[in-house]
Amino acid sequence: MTQTAIPYVFMRGGTSRGPYFRRSDLPEDLDTLAKVLIAALGAGQSLNIDGIGGGAAVTTKVAMLSVSKDNWADIDYFFAQVAVEDKLVDFKPTCGNILSGVAPAAIEMGLFESQGDETEIRIRAVNTGARVVARIQTPGGRLTYEGDTGIAGVPGQSAPVQLSFMGVVGSATGAFLPTGNLRDTVQGIELTCMDVAMPMAIACAADFGLTGYESAEDLDANRAFFDRMEAVRIEAGERMGMGDVSKSVTPKFGLVAPAKVGGTLAVRYFMPWKTHPTMAVTGAQCMASCALTPGTVADGLLDRPTTSPAEVILEHASGTIDVLVDFTTENGFTVNAAGLVRTARKLADGHVYVPQSVWKGS
Repeated sequence: MTQTAIPYVFMRGGTSRGPYFRRSDLPEDLDTLAKVLIAALGAGQSLNIDGIGGGAAVTTKVAMLSVSKDNWADIDYFFAQVAVEDKLVDFKPTCGNILSGVAPAAIEMGLFESQGDETEIRIRAVNTGARVVARIQTPGGRLTYEGDTGIAGVPGQSAPVQLSFMGVVGSATGAFLPTGNLRDTVQGIELTCMDVAMPMAIACAADFGLTGYESAEDLDANRAFFDRMEAVRIEAGERMGMGDVSKSVTPKFGLVAPAKVGGTLAVRYFMPWKTHPTMAVTGAQCMASCALTPGTVADGLLDRPTTSPAEVILEHASGTIDVLVDFTTENGFTVNAAGLVRTARKLADGHVYVPQSVWKGS
């Protein structure tokens, strides 16, 4: 046999999808693990034709699950962002959309047992240390994906997945404001560099000569904007203490503009080398926190909620996403927790195969 078979569950989580593996079914060392994921997803070619990736950054994501040894958590969730056209894997960030599928995938894999009509699973995001409580529907103790909850960017309705994120401040850099400032000027662009669930550099769309209402396709076609944005992002990453981020997907970049269809703020989110077709769960928490914090680049773009918890409705490229933010202002603005509702669905299961020249298995 010239290939190694690896069991997996293929899930849509939120507005992303990808394979969910047991961590124990994969190599321990990260260099070999990266090679296995590149082969499994078919990274290095635009269509991922030799793997199960979908030719887009939101479809080349991987979740690796294990029973947690942490006293608080039930499940450890280790995330990998696999590149589409490059043979690269980034283990630094986490992904909130893929996290939406962790609880049902853990039950599917036999890592956790359902509990009555609703099951609560405590999840530790290994990459960042973030703690998340997921509540999923398990009527009669049986996992279901059927329901009446819809999210922008996904057709139809499914059972809701309620996510409560705790300890999200400074998840990657150790600080709410990694540069120590509410605003920084980088290459002539005013930014708010913030780390809530995801480290981000956030700017006003107007400062790039944009409205903030452009479609993802129109933004992707604007290569002059992307070239300028990437230069700003790289320098912002250095100022945030993240080193050389030229080959890392973090910090992510975001644009803000006044709401157009009744939400709190219009946003566009970048992955960072393409426009996100919807909105990342982690990025939504950071951009909602930026909207709520006085003195950021969001000043003057919204009627800022002042009471906690606050519902922040972000208008993105495909619709809206609601973030419920619990915060305090006693000693400056502090985020305590953020909640969102997502959906997930099992798409397939079985084995994915990689050449034995890549890995012979454990």
